Amino acid sequence: MKLVSFSVAGGAERPGYLLDDTAEVVDLHNAGFASTLEVITSTVAPELSSDRYPLSAVKIHAPLSNPPRIFCIGLNYRDHAAESKMELPKFPVVFFKMAPSIIATGEAIVLPPITNEPDYEAEFAFVIGKGGYRIFAEHAMEHVYGYTILNDVSARDIQFSTSQWSLSKSLPTFCPLGPAIVTADEITDPHALGISLAIDGEILQNSNTRELIFRIPELIEYISSITPLLPGDIVSTGTPAGVGLGRTPKRWLRAGETVTVSVEGLGELTNPVVAG
Repeated sequence: MKLVSFSVAGGAERPGYLLDDTAEVVDLHNAGFASTLEVITSTVAPELSSDRYPLSAVKIHAPLSNPPRIFCIGLNYRDHAAESKMELPKFPVVFFKMAPSIIATGEAIVLPPITNEPDYEAEFAFVIGKGGYRIFAEHAMEHVYGYTILNDVSARDIQFSTSQWSLSKSLPTFCPLGPAIVTADEITDPHALGISLAIDGEILQNSNTRELIFRIPELIEYISSITPLLPGDIVSTGTPAGVGLGRTPKRWLRAGETVTVSVEGLGELTNPVVAG
């Protein structure tokens, strides 16, 4: 299933299932779920009801606007580590994006005057369904609810002015997310998915999740060895080569452009870029 957050005619956000074959959204609010986080944390799977809306009649929001945490993994593709001129990490490089930076597909990435080096990063992310502490890798996939797309927009000049990355990744609108969370049963092998990013149709990143240095079970084992994972936690697994920082000359985001991140089986995440 594809879990989405949506609204009708300017109303409140509510959870739903997107049905691609009929281009409809099944409303889960009347089944007792107030948010997608409640769906993710529930031990009972929602039933498909007759409360449905045509996709054309709803607004799609970010599929999870209030995750407990957004863990991000740096330097987790071999080719990206090479273009960044950094050694392959011996342990996952973990930092955070903050939830107020989340926006939905179709919403604008706003470039504030505080940064002159805004960059794009196509990422494949997974969402924790069952929390846990000290989870062994061999049981890790049992804790995954599903998968989504994340664009780890980054202010590089802010990022490299300090050793701590989280603030440079958390400016308002710097976390495009979605359009849906595809449940884990829909993806046969999450480590064999094409991932790409295009700006105005020009492909700038093009790779596959098989190139990940630390895969999902290793990430879950490592993070949960330090802090308990919570239902609804998002873990974004890193970006492949082709980011603006690694290009010669460097290639920053510009107002007026449109960025599209594609991940095989998950759809497309598209956002215009504007000056703020």
